[in-house]
Amino acid sequence: MRTELRVVIIEDEAATARNLVYVLKTVDPDIQVLVSLASLSDAAHWFSLHPEGEYDLIFSDIRLNDGLSFELFTANTIPKPVIFVTAYHDHAIEAFRNNGIDYILKPFDTDEISRALAKYHTLLNISHRSNSASYGNVQRQLQQGIIRFKRSFLIHHRDRLIPVETTQLQWFYTSHDVVHACTSSGMQYIIPFTLEQLEDQLDPDQFFRANRQCIVNRHSIGSVEYFFNGRLLLKLLPPPPETILVSKARAMLFRKWMDQ
Repeated sequence: MRTELRVVIIEDEAATARNLVYVLKTVDPDIQVLVSLASLSDAAHWFSLHPEGEYDLIFSDIRLNDGLSFELFTANTIPKPVIFVTAYHDHAIEAFRNNGIDYILKPFDTDEISRALAKYHTLLNISHRSNSASYGNVQRQLQQGIIRFKRSFLIHHRDRLIPVETTQLQWFYTSHDVVHACTSSGMQYIIPFTLEQLEDQLDPDQFFRANRQCIVNRHSIGSVEYFFNGRLLLKLLPPPPETILVSKARAMLFRKWMDQ
C-alpha cells in the first residue's frame, strides 16, 4: 500500500513557496504539503509542536530573512532528510552536514525536483532493507562512500612541483583574488583555487570557512576569544596576515564544529 509523502517547506519568498508546491504536486499529486514556513522562528516553533513521526521530508531554503536555516538544524533535533533549494552555490558541504540529501539551485524546474524525490525514495528503500536504526546513519554511510575529499595538493613553487598533504595546510587566506595556503612549518604557497572551490574539496570535519577571506584547519586554532557584537576571534598558528573573525551568524556553527 502506498504511503502519502508528507512534506514541510521552509521558504521566505511566498512566490517561490507557491511554485514549489505546484511543482511537487505536478511530480506527485499524492504529496501532502503540511505547512509552508517563512522564517527560522516560525519553523522552530512548528517543529517544537510536531514530533518527527508527523512529517517525512523537508524542502528548505538556506538564507532566510532571520538567518541561515542551518541554525535550525543545529539547534534542534530534526532527524528527517532535507532537500535544500537555494539561490547560492556556496553552502553545499554545510547542507550535507545538516541532514541534506540534495542541493537544488534556484530557479528550479520539474525535472530537478523529480530527481530529488527519486533520491529520497532510494534512500528510504536502502534504510528499510538495511534495518537501520535511523535515516541519519544510512545518509552518513552513503556520503562516506560518495564524497571524496582532497588528500594532497601538487603545488607549483619556484619552478618545482611540491606535493603537500592537505592535513599539513593550516589555513587558506585570500587577498586581492589570490589564495595563499600556509603549512604547519610556516611555508606559504599560492593555490590555484578560490575559497569556494576549496570548500568543496576539503573535509568539513577538518576545515571550516571562518569568513569570506579564510578557511581554517581545526589543528591551527590555538585559542578562541569573544569579540564585539557576538563575533569570535581566532588565534591561529602560524599567524595569518590579518585578524580572523567569525561572524555572529556563523559563531554557533563554528562552536558546534569545534565541539565534536
